[in-house]
Amino acid sequence: MTEGKPTRAKWWSRPRPSDDLPDGDYTLAGPRPAADPGTPGADEGDHGPDRPAPAPATAAGPEVPADGTPPPAPVAARPRPLHDPDPYGTPPYGEPGPWAPAPPVQHPAAHGTATPAHGTAAPALPQAAPFAPPAPMAPTAPLPASAAPPTAPSAEPGAGPSRPACAPPTAPPAGPPPGHAPEDRARDEWAHGAGAPGELSPEDRDRYGDRAHPAAPAPAGPPPAPAVDPWQRYDPWAPPVAAEPLQQTGAAVPTRDQRRRRARTTLAAAALVIAVASGVAGGVVGAYLERNGGIGAVELPQAGREPDGRAADSVAGIAARALPSVVTLHVRGSDASGTGTGFVLDDRGHILTNNHVVEPAGTGGEITVTFHSGDTAEATVVGRDSGYDLAVVRVRGVKGMTPLPLGNSDNVRVGDPVVAIGAPFDLAGTVTSGIISARERPITAGGDKGDGSDVSYVDALQTDAPINPGNSGGPLLDARGRAIGINSAIRSADGGGSESDAGRAGSIGLGFAIPINQGKRVAEELINTGRATHPVIGITLDMSYSGDGARVSAEGGDGGSPVTAGGPGAAAGIRSGDVITEVDGQRVHSGEELIVKIRAHRPGDRLDLTLLRDGDETRVSLVLGSSGGG
Repeated sequence: MTEGKPTRAKWWSRPRPSDDLPDGDYTLAGPRPAADPGTPGADEGDHGPDRPAPAPATAAGPEVPADGTPPPAPVAARPRPLHDPDPYGTPPYGEPGPWAPAPPVQHPAAHGTATPAHGTAAPALPQAAPFAPPAPMAPTAPLPASAAPPTAPSAEPGAGPSRPACAPPTAPPAGPPPGHAPEDRARDEWAHGAGAPGELSPEDRDRYGDRAHPAAPAPAGPPPAPAVDPWQRYDPWAPPVAAEPLQQTGAAVPTRDQRRRRARTTLAAAALVIAVASGVAGGVVGAYLERNGGIGAVELPQAGREPDGRAADSVAGIAARALPSVVTLHVRGSDASGTGTGFVLDDRGHILTNNHVVEPAGTGGEITVTFHSGDTAEATVVGRDSGYDLAVVRVRGVKGMTPLPLGNSDNVRVGDPVVAIGAPFDLAGTVTSGIISARERPITAGGDKGDGSDVSYVDALQTDAPINPGNSGGPLLDARGRAIGINSAIRSADGGGSESDAGRAGSIGLGFAIPINQGKRVAEELINTGRATHPVIGITLDMSYSGDGARVSAEGGDGGSPVTAGGPGAAAGIRSGDVITEVDGQRVHSGEELIVKIRAHRPGDRLDLTLLRDGDETRVSLVLGSSGGG
């Protein structure tokens, strides 16, 4: 590290003081020999730029200056330091100096020049005019701050305040100030800024040094703005610059608009995050609920309670009015038993039902009637007719029965809504609904005896309202809750024909009901006389005829004439072999249809018949007769 550098004597190689001196007693060294200011290593810390360097010492003794001044007294050698020498010459001290006070630190702009580097001679201050000893002045009061002498403007922008400008020299006062010795005048004037550094004595220079004149008080008002340094170098003497407040991170505090924008951005971001998180959470929860069927116990939604009433023309309204009038019949005989339905005709206890419902009871069986309220009563047969498949029973001792209003079957049209009430398979109070599928449908039911005496011929109303075994004898109601028919037969899928519900077949949507107009007439006859009359024309039909129409047989049932003498047929001129094709303009295709058409009328009604005789068509008119029923 020291290659190529000249060897420099270190301070520890210099002569040391004598060891006979007591510890702690040192004699200050005398003036050091002056070095050439331009020579490197010249020590300028002991002498200011304006102080004359002392004359070099010689072996014979100190030299005598040319001006005759006596040489300074010799001094003892330099004292030994208390610490070991630094073999590396660590900066900034290097070699120890004479421990003279360092020059005061001044702002570079105080005199328009930068602070000189360490180890170089400081430039001399500008010399003032030759000092003239002023006259002694009387003590005066201190000047106010507003009367302070003005300061000279700085030589360059941004520099600090310069030393006060010196006033032009004035005539000195007449004498020295009181209490001041003449030798102190130069020192006082130097201290007050009136003298020049060169006019002080060497002792005053050692005491005061090369200190600048005291600066005048700073002018009132804010200091001038410092000059902008493009290099952003730190200036310890620059006045503090007003800066915006800083945060802990060192960043500038945002403005109000910046805070608002930042708050809006933060809110928007937070809302977006919340929306996304909510959507994801909702999707997860929805998927979980869909897979697992919800959380906790299942509670199904349910409608609140509604009024019990229903519209009068609705099925519920019709059933509500009709059910109190409908009863269930349980029949038990010696050979068979069965279940059927009936409805109340009047307040006397008469109930209308089918003949095949009460037939198993015979003459010694039991018939039990169960009302809609649950009350039961024993019933007896008032009358029955197998040709119409109708019967009337009566209960006694029962009060509060509600008769079912009767309608008019002649007013019924295909497509009208209907309601059927009964006890299918002993299920009391069963309500079904449908429409009228057809009118005047000729059906025959029964015929179990083989002689035809138990065959029923009905010009029936066809309905698709479900009717099953047990519905027999129950009412078929219109939209106003009036009885327009008596449910009597069904068409079963395995029966192959029209039959009563004794076969226990199920409903296939083909149900048949006796028109209420015919049921009313028969019920009245059964209640009043115990027997029902049948309308007749007094002829015997050939039931084996397979052609179109009803043919009059060649002979009667007893082997006599097929046309009853004195009967309605004989009076109209009907003969054996005639084929009847129409009744009151309605086509007839078989003997059963002709019987059904005739039984649909009352005895004494007039009918118009169309006959086919020997290929010729003939029309006749007759009045229906009457015969006892069975």
